[in-house]
Formats: sequence, structure tokens, C-alpha cells
Amino acid sequence: MFRRFSHALIEKNLILMGVLTLITVSIGGLVQIVPLFAVETTIERVEGVRPYTPLELMGRNIYVREGCYTCHSQMVRPFRDELERYGHYSLAAESMYDHPFQWGSKRTGPDLARVGGRYSDDWHAAHLRSPRAVVPESVMPPYAFLDRPLDYRDVEYHLRGLRAVGVPYTDEMVANARLDLETQANPEMDNTAFAARYARARQGAFDGNPREVTEMDALVAYLQMLGTLVKFSDVTPDRVRQQ
Repeated sequence: MFRRFSHALIEKNLILMGVLTLITVSIGGLVQIVPLFAVETTIERVEGVRPYTPLELMGRNIYVREGCYTCHSQMVRPFRDELERYGHYSLAAESMYDHPFQWGSKRTGPDLARVGGRYSDDWHAAHLRSPRAVVPESVMPPYAFLDRPLDYRDVEYHLRGLRAVGVPYTDEMVANARLDLETQANPEMDNTAFAARYARARQGAFDGNPREVTEMDALVAYLQMLGTLVKFSDVTPDRVRQQ
């Protein structure tokens, strides 16, 4: 009887119902939100993930500028058909330094989360310059204009901006941003210091011309890095790999 009376009282009093609803929602929200302040991050750390090199970062900026994310996702979902076509499912840690992330929601072209190392630099450059010369059924527009010089005079400011939102660029990385960019795009330069700052970063004339750093260099360097930082055999249980 008391329970029926209580429900009747609450349901007939809109102000009381509103107050009690607010209290209930507040408690539920606090239970979910407060514990997050006690942890440094909700993303599991994975060995190998590092910030983008200056050249890769400029390439990512070009990728975003040209709207590549509207046709290509960077998110391999944990489904069998996706694993067989693209490779290991995406890990949250792989996008921890992306601002914003490039997961995408549409695939006019293939997913690019694991494209790094699948094709040569020459293939990527040729595909960007004239897509149908390499893939006849492609609907991608040509990007031959990316052979123009890359403007990287403010690259260190890009690193500082990302550091402000949590990307662990050091003072040394910021101070050497231009030199590291030029070093990665020219295989004839000494890369000892560059390799020490950016693990598993590949040096090369990505557009085929080591004498000039172009937007093509930057974009190809970015594409060739995707999916190459993590050794997935170290993060995937044996039972999952066998399925």
C-alpha cells in the first residue's frame, strides 16, 4: 500500500518527479565520471606507438586538407572479413596522438589503417598522380599538384600545438623539427639523431626526388607509416590469432 501511495504521489507531482529524476541521473553520472579522474588514461599503452615525425605530421595535415578521410577510413573493425582483407583490427592506442582521429565512416576506397609497407613509394606516388594509371577502376581524383614544394617553415609550431593537447613531443623534437623533416625526405643525409628521436621511422625519397621536399613526400611518408608501428603478435592472444 505504501509503495502504491509513493508512486501515485510522485507521478502526480511534476516538480517532485523532476527533482527525483535529476537526483537519480546525477548519481548515475557521477558513478561513471568520477572514476575517470583517478586514472591517467583510458587507453591501454602499446609498445611501438610514437608521435608522428615532422614529415609524417605534415603529410597527415595534407591528408586532412584534401578530405581523404571522406572516402577512406582508418578503422579495421574486429570482424572476420575485415581481418582477412585489411589485417589486425584497430587498437585505440594507434589513434592516441591523432587530433582529430581519422577513423572515418565511409569507404569509397579501401581502409588505409594497414596500408603502410603494402606498396612501394613509387606506387603511392604514381597512384596519387594518376590513380587510373595504376588502378583502372579507381574513382579517385588525381593529385599530381602535390609535387609542389612543401611549406614547412612553421612545422615546429605544429609540434608545439600538439604538445599542448598531450602529444609527448620533447623540446629536442621541437627544436629539430625542420632538420628531422629534411632528413627523413633525403636518404643521403645522416639519420642517426633522427632515428633516435623517432623509432621505426623510415627515411627515403618518397616522391622519387631527394633534391626537394614536396607535399608528395609528406603524404607518402604518412601513408607508409600507417599500421607499421605496432608489433601485433605482442598484443594479440594466441587463441585470437588462431581463429
